[in-house]
Amino acid sequence: MTTLTRQDLNFGQVVADILCEFLEVAIHLILYVREVYPSGIFQKKKKYNVPVQMSCHPGLNQYIQDTLHCIKPLIEKNDAEKVVVVIMDKEHHPVERFVFEISQPPVVSIRHTEDISIFLNHSAETLLSHVEQLLRAFILKISVCDAVLNNNPPGCSFTVLVHTREAATRNMEKVQVIKDFPWIVADEQEVQMKESRLIPLKSMTSDIVKMQLYVEERAQKT
Repeated sequence: MTTLTRQDLNFGQVVADILCEFLEVAIHLILYVREVYPSGIFQKKKKYNVPVQMSCHPGLNQYIQDTLHCIKPLIEKNDAEKVVVVIMDKEHHPVERFVFEISQPPVVSIRHTEDISIFLNHSAETLLSHVEQLLRAFILKISVCDAVLNNNPPGCSFTVLVHTREAATRNMEKVQVIKDFPWIVADEQEVQMKESRLIPLKSMTSDIVKMQLYVEERAQKT
C-alpha cells in the first residue's frame, strides 16, 4: 500500500477547478430559483447534462467570477471549510444561507505501486467525469429546493461568504488575489441566523472530495 499526499497528485488544483466551476453554476441557479433577480436576466444553458439557468448580466457575472477566483486558492490548499451563499432581506438580515461544506482527504492510498502512474496521469477531465454524476445530483436538488423553502420577501440581495481554517484567515489579510477586491470580515448578522431551521439538500463522497449542501432558513421571513 502506497500513500500519496494531495500535493504528490496535484489534486488540490484539480479539485479547485472542478468545485469552482460547479459553484459558479450553483450560485447562478440559487439566485434564479430563489428569485433574487428577475427571471429575465437568466437564460437556459446545459451544464452537467441538465438544463440550468445562468445570468446574462455582465456585472453580476463578474462579481461571481471574481469571488470564485479569490476562493479558488483556498480550495486548492484545502483551507476552505464552507462556501455560503447568503440571501438577505431589505434590512440586510439573512433569510436563507445555502451552505456548501467541503472537505478533502489529506492523503490517498494506492493499493499497488504500478497504479501510481495511472493515478498521476489522471487529468481534470477524467476526474470531472468521475464526479459529474454526483455534482449533477446537487444541481437537480437546487433546481427544486423551492418546494421545501418558504417564499422570500421582495427586494432581497445576496453575498458569498467563505469559512476558512484559522491559519488561512491570518494569511488572507496579507494577500489580495484581485485588485480592489479584498477579503473583509463578514458582519455578525450575515453569519448568525436566529430561530432558523436546517434543511439538508444533498451530500456526496468521493476519493478526492466530500461535500454537503444544506440550507439554513429563517423561521419568520416577513
